[in-house]
Amino acid sequence: MRIYVWLILLNAPVLETDAYLALIHRGASPAYSKIRNDTFRTLATDPLFRRRVSEASLIRLLNAVAWKLHDAKEEKQPPRLSYSITEHGSPELQNATPTMKSRARALTLTTDGSDAGASEPGTYVQGMNVLAAPFLYAARSEAEAFIAFHRFITHECPGYVRGAMDGVHKGLALVDKVLAIVDPKLCLYLVGKGMNAELYAFPSVLTLCACTPPLPEVLRLWDFLFAYGAHLNILCIVAQLVILRNSILSSPRLVFYPLSPSPSPMPQTYHSTNKEPPPSPTKILRSFPPINSEMVKEVTLTLIKKIPDDVYAEIVSHAK
Repeated sequence: MRIYVWLILLNAPVLETDAYLALIHRGASPAYSKIRNDTFRTLATDPLFRRRVSEASLIRLLNAVAWKLHDAKEEKQPPRLSYSITEHGSPELQNATPTMKSRARALTLTTDGSDAGASEPGTYVQGMNVLAAPFLYAARSEAEAFIAFHRFITHECPGYVRGAMDGVHKGLALVDKVLAIVDPKLCLYLVGKGMNAELYAFPSVLTLCACTPPLPEVLRLWDFLFAYGAHLNILCIVAQLVILRNSILSSPRLVFYPLSPSPSPMPQTYHSTNKEPPPSPTKILRSFPPINSEMVKEVTLTLIKKIPDDVYAEIVSHAK
């Protein structure tokens, strides 16, 4: 029943299967080569996903979405201006003032051959393959996964799939801001180590934590996010940091002893009393530990109470 609940929560429209097949039959989209470069490594170490979802299915879905976004992008592009230039100038400009001629030439130069601006949606960005994976895993058909995924990226997080991925970068800045509010000590510790969210949280923000196994726990977390709002993924990431707090803060305590007296000022050789020091924050956050969805949800709901209204408003709108 999960996919039907998701479709309801996302307010996804009904899609005829023939409409999805029509997109498939159009063949390779402009983003096809980029899609093929990513699909083979999507959740590559997850046996549950590999048994249930084929790479061909993922390619078809992403290619269909790329066509859909491409069509929407073409519809939004303004018409390009062109002029029939003669030795006296274009007919449209012969009777125009010098100022009007100058503006028209500038407009022609900036619109002719141009693509959509940075604020326009793209057709495919790296990471969309992982974001699409849970939809395919939960759905009973590709068409269901397609309409749920397309609805999600175009209405819940369009800022994540623009060429500049500005929504993701806003989300990363909010991870740092929220952590500073709810746990200043942990935030200062990570900042002191030169670790801001850009270094460790980019995949988690972009994929709504789908990059962190196990997949069944990701699905349960997504149940929560679709019910309460996908923007709460920012708080879910901070919640994972809070859960890892003790592991991150417990840095190696090394006591050094000289192995032999050294009469010269040359550096001495040392050994540590700790045979296996705790891992560094970099190693811990390089890949988040497996998700415990119930614990993450519990901590997230606790953190919400600590967030000022203005910051929460930023969280709600950051992916738009």
